[in-house]
Amino acid sequence: MRRFVIGNVKSPVGVGRLQHPFQEFQEFVVEDQPLAPLTWFRLGGPAAYFARPRTVEDLRGLLRRAAEAEIPFRILGGGTNVLVRDEGVAGLIVLLESPFFADVTVEGERIRAGAAVPLTALISQAARAGLAGLEILTGIPGAVGGALRCNAGSRHGAVGPFVSRVTVLNSSFDVDERERDDLSFGERESNLDEPVILSAEFELAGEDPEAVVRRMRRIWIVKKENQPYGHQSAGCVFKNPSADVSAGALIDQAGLKGTRHGGAEISDRHANFIIAHPGATTADVLHLIDQARQRVWQQFGYELELQLQVW
Repeated sequence: MRRFVIGNVKSPVGVGRLQHPFQEFQEFVVEDQPLAPLTWFRLGGPAAYFARPRTVEDLRGLLRRAAEAEIPFRILGGGTNVLVRDEGVAGLIVLLESPFFADVTVEGERIRAGAAVPLTALISQAARAGLAGLEILTGIPGAVGGALRCNAGSRHGAVGPFVSRVTVLNSSFDVDERERDDLSFGERESNLDEPVILSAEFELAGEDPEAVVRRMRRIWIVKKENQPYGHQSAGCVFKNPSADVSAGALIDQAGLKGTRHGGAEISDRHANFIIAHPGATTADVLHLIDQARQRVWQQFGYELELQLQVW
């Protein structure tokens, strides 16, 4: 990993020949940053350019510079829903992290959280404050930003109904507020298509903290019994085709539970998870993804849609 210095800068694939594209941001931008340690899969190659902005103004200036230089960028949060290709990522990866994008404030029955706040921390703070609702997300990995983007949830419910306001950077990289009436949430998706989610406000209901914690424990026990915790994996790989049709059940019924390719395995506990064993590559995981899609389409006529992001 190198910090930018005077001289020629290596050009990432597809970006073109560039000289010092982020020279003015060299305090928090580096080259060739390994991404595997920052994702739950622990797989994949480096980012051509990688940034850890410290303020919203840092972030705005950085993304405007990337746009001017025609360098594509992606936002990385908790890394729970990302699979990085073995060759790495051309362009700029921006990590939103604590403490700069992880403030949490409670006012009455509203709680405001930065995009980098882990869901576990948000749920715990809400419970301690005697605020109910978000405990349905117990056991779901990731951070607030990603959870909003994909309307994270489970059979107990999703995050969308509790969102009252979202602060974003719009396509001009200006700070903008999205009010509840402007937001829509569907099955593992939302209309939050702005380049960056900065924070969100949630409207919850007051309740005895101990009752909220008891529900959290019950949900966690069920999750722990049915999902492959303790392994290198991510969240669910595929979206459910509908509310009544489970992607995991389809993959299981197709006879693929426990199937291995190289160091990757379709979990024998929940077929919508893929585990990366020691020695696995991203190519191994992608092979299993393609195999699951093909088999489910051939046997049941469902075209599985990825919930996992492949970079």
